[in-house]
Amino acid sequence: MRFRRRPAALLAAVAASAAVATGLGVVGTGSAAAATVPVGQGGYSDTRPAGAAGPENNAGAPVKPKVTAAAAGKPVPTNDWWSSLAFQRYPDNPYSENMYGHPLTYRAVSGGLEVGYPASHAVVGEGRQYEFTHKRDLTLGLAGLNSPDARADSWSDWTVTPRWSDGSRTLRTTIGHGLPYVYAQGTGGAARISAASTPTVFADDGNVLGVTIGGRHYALFAPSGSDWTVSGTDIRADLGSKDYFSLAVLPGTDALATFRKYAFSFVTGSKVAWDYDEAAGRMKATYTLTTTAKEGSERGTLQALYRHQWLHTSDALTGWTYASPRGEMKVREGASFTTSQKVTGVLPGLPVPGAVDKARLTGYLNEVANAADPFEGATDTYWTGKQLGKLAQLVPIADQIGETGVRDKLLGLIKGRLQEWFTPGGASEFSYDRDWRTLIGYPASYGSDKELNDHHFHYSYYVMAAAIVAQYDRAWAADSAWGGMVKTLVRDAANPSRTDELFPFLRGFDVYAGHSWAAGHAGFAAGNNQESSSESVNLSAGLVLWGAATGDDSLRDLGVYLLTTESEAIAQYWFDADQKVYPENFGHDVVGMVWGSGGAYSTWWTANPEEIHGINVLPVTGGSLHLARNKDAIRRSIAEMEKANGGPAVEWRDIFWEFQALADPAKGKAAWDAQNSGYEPEAGESKAHTYHWVTTLDAIGAPDTSVTADSPTAAVFTKNGTRTYVAHNHSGSAATVTFSDGGKLSVPARSTATGTGTANPTDPGEPGDPQDPPATGDTFHLRSGGTLSTTQATASADTIASAGGANHDGTPHRPLVYEVRNVNGSYESGGATGFSLKVDAGTAVGLGQQARVSYDLTGDGTFDRVETYRYFATDPVDGWEEYDASRAGLKSASGRLGDLKGGTIRVEVWSAIGNAPAKLRVGSGSVLTVPFG
Repeated sequence: MRFRRRPAALLAAVAASAAVATGLGVVGTGSAAAATVPVGQGGYSDTRPAGAAGPENNAGAPVKPKVTAAAAGKPVPTNDWWSSLAFQRYPDNPYSENMYGHPLTYRAVSGGLEVGYPASHAVVGEGRQYEFTHKRDLTLGLAGLNSPDARADSWSDWTVTPRWSDGSRTLRTTIGHGLPYVYAQGTGGAARISAASTPTVFADDGNVLGVTIGGRHYALFAPSGSDWTVSGTDIRADLGSKDYFSLAVLPGTDALATFRKYAFSFVTGSKVAWDYDEAAGRMKATYTLTTTAKEGSERGTLQALYRHQWLHTSDALTGWTYASPRGEMKVREGASFTTSQKVTGVLPGLPVPGAVDKARLTGYLNEVANAADPFEGATDTYWTGKQLGKLAQLVPIADQIGETGVRDKLLGLIKGRLQEWFTPGGASEFSYDRDWRTLIGYPASYGSDKELNDHHFHYSYYVMAAAIVAQYDRAWAADSAWGGMVKTLVRDAANPSRTDELFPFLRGFDVYAGHSWAAGHAGFAAGNNQESSSESVNLSAGLVLWGAATGDDSLRDLGVYLLTTESEAIAQYWFDADQKVYPENFGHDVVGMVWGSGGAYSTWWTANPEEIHGINVLPVTGGSLHLARNKDAIRRSIAEMEKANGGPAVEWRDIFWEFQALADPAKGKAAWDAQNSGYEPEAGESKAHTYHWVTTLDAIGAPDTSVTADSPTAAVFTKNGTRTYVAHNHSGSAATVTFSDGGKLSVPARSTATGTGTANPTDPGEPGDPQDPPATGDTFHLRSGGTLSTTQATASADTIASAGGANHDGTPHRPLVYEVRNVNGSYESGGATGFSLKVDAGTAVGLGQQARVSYDLTGDGTFDRVETYRYFATDPVDGWEEYDASRAGLKSASGRLGDLKGGTIRVEVWSAIGNAPAKLRVGSGSVLTVPFG
């Protein structure tokens, strides 16, 4: 939420003295006078600067968290899907705005909780926005309830409990992401359900009632011995001596029996736990609901998974689904599930290949380092951050080409400005707000003070810049020096602790939605929103680099979790990578903003297509490599932008050259060569960085995200069949990085190393080159002749027979078969099959290739687990396309995985539809990854 055009240059000379102190400090009650809370050599103020504003409502009056006495004093997780419950933006609405939990939507009102299930959408705003808008199907409450407000009573990672009380009646409900249930506890009146229209009863069993309201099916559950009565739109049940009841939205009337089973297994909490398996290059995350049985002994539940979750889980799912703005949600029976994803590495900077003209690059670097005002007049948190980010990206480049003087000058500029902000009392500082438990930078911008917007955006640049400084000066980054203040910013924007009394857990990041939210109050009819997903990733990437540079594995792993999770959410919800999320009549390939209710082809400040498409790309850094996982989505985005723009980008041309280079490096470089003279870089960019980026990728190829590494600061690039391996080693001793294709790279201490490798190299290689792949591993290459091998071979192509015009979706038809036998391996619980197959239909129209992966765990000839994936529709354009397991998703699966003991693994590939043959690349390029150690 911000206006992004370059501000007018302001001359602001800020002189700040460093108050030498140690310890992280605790905010005391203090007096009205400003006091400094020391943090290492810096600190922050416990009182806002004179004339500065804090959180306030829409009328300009100060506002405090709207919570109950039970929650008073606890850090409130602002920037969440339900934040309007606690942040009263409008003086005349003491309840909440629309809250989008999915599949259910909610709104607190005086009589209780409005509940809806928007299963259909509308396209509005001249086709620029699609919405699954909250519409009340019913209101859950108590007879006679007329509460003056609704307050947040408790919360957990993705659930919240609002509370109502009018003095005679008290109601608490627990709602959350993925919950098809609403769990209620109330005293002082009968349970009352007020329907929006006269309900149709499809089931009546006393305390269990099935009703259809507006075409949506709901089940209502009262305590045993109670009885629901229906009178027009009024439905009631006397709770007797009990105080609980619940409702559920059903995916179909046939689901009533199963939903009844869990009706009194009340959800009391939600928690995510992440586990970065560095050796395997995978991030596993387990999402768990805690429950308590109000009746009986059942402790399980039902929960709906978003697309970014069910694509990456091997846990069993039911056949039930719900509609949502994020595409189809799938239902799991059970209190937990685990996802497993490949990790895309983060680099402090790309390497410098021989293709880079060092003299030219040095000239560009000097233009920035020697500018009269390298910060271009920036004074507030956001624009200062942009300039810090610009300078930080040039430090590794200067270092790699031996321009140590330029490097050190840039480092000095970054340190100086960070230290100004980290020292209270000057023209810029951070101040702690006791009521909201947040650190606000002043001068603030774009509502970062009054609305608590965008802290993760703004502070991402400070963390990333500090990470680059730490790479070269670990003493500066020590807690006793300036690192303590960096960690304090992290605690505000992405605190990993649930017990920290000063800051909430992961303020901006919604662990279940898989991405961050930008608005601190969420006070919109469309729910909360996020525009620049890429600036959110900038924080995650900064955490990876900061943690690696300072030896803080906990913060490094937090960064890996956030980036890996949000990367998939970005692919699905901002770029519609699989083209399975956006409604067919929406008409756009990307959105500039994701809302709780849907998505919008827009930004907060302009309808210019360059900014709409570019705002989810910038800043371009070594944390942007994850975007290359979806190269076709990049191409679609650029094509739509150019069509809407009437030609290539003009205002943000450098951002699009860099973006295009992630998918098609030669095109990105050619565009730079044709247009680089006389343009003004985007405010956070420089000619030095753009030239280096496009030239490097043109030389070494686009990121190859099919290959992972046992380091989070490593990446692979491929050009014409040759892979370039890159890794940075922040530690003080040499390290060897191993890649999932068997490549190995020796990396000296505190250095970046590169090496090249091809399939089955015949030469002994040079120091630092990847070595021959080992004979073991979890990655198998499809080889000509029908084998699976842990080693590559010379690339060739096998022909996939035509489907003959018939539909063979789900049933192999004349398949290509690849197999490996006598395999031993320990099943990694929560792991999932992965594959990346290179396929090409040439110019044939209407073809679709399909894959099935089968596991015979003991080699006895019976396949214990069979996974059939949805087919991949190839385009009628010559060139390899990527058929990826996670993108396609499971069509069906049978059996269970376990340990392999002399087992067999088989891959089958066939044409599901079409009237022509296709090609499958084998030898190298097509790989299968199995969930076994």
